[in-house]
Amino acid sequence: MPHATNTVTVDRPIDEVFGYLADGTNNPHWRAGVLEIERATGDNGLGTTYHQVLAGPGGRRIAGDYRVTAYTPPTGLAFAVIAGPARPTGRFELAETAPGRTTVTFTLDLRPTGLMRLMSGLIAKQMRAEVAQLTRLKTNLEVG
Repeated sequence: MPHATNTVTVDRPIDEVFGYLADGTNNPHWRAGVLEIERATGDNGLGTTYHQVLAGPGGRRIAGDYRVTAYTPPTGLAFAVIAGPARPTGRFELAETAPGRTTVTFTLDLRPTGLMRLMSGLIAKQMRAEVAQLTRLKTNLEVG
């Protein structure tokens, strides 16, 4: 089963970091592959869905819609991709390590089925690249 995780420490208060992550419309600011995103339903809480278009292989546009599956401010946020060729689940775990300093762990998991199992290595590589983008989140939040 492909799995990827990454952790960064952001010099911003935990409530601010959680709020930024919970608003999926911020994704294009720190996730390079997000071409378009809009809130489809809800208001950033549990059950909210986002319509998302991602840059796929060869410049193809692919669906990446997702639903918020856990919402526990300010320490946890989880989602499940509900459209597109790969449908991982992901979670953000936040912890305040000092006043104004937040550790963020981003984890992705995927249970491939059918022919997708043959591509597990490639999928795992892409998932590692995705969670590595936490460094961009850190830069965006700290620079403002």
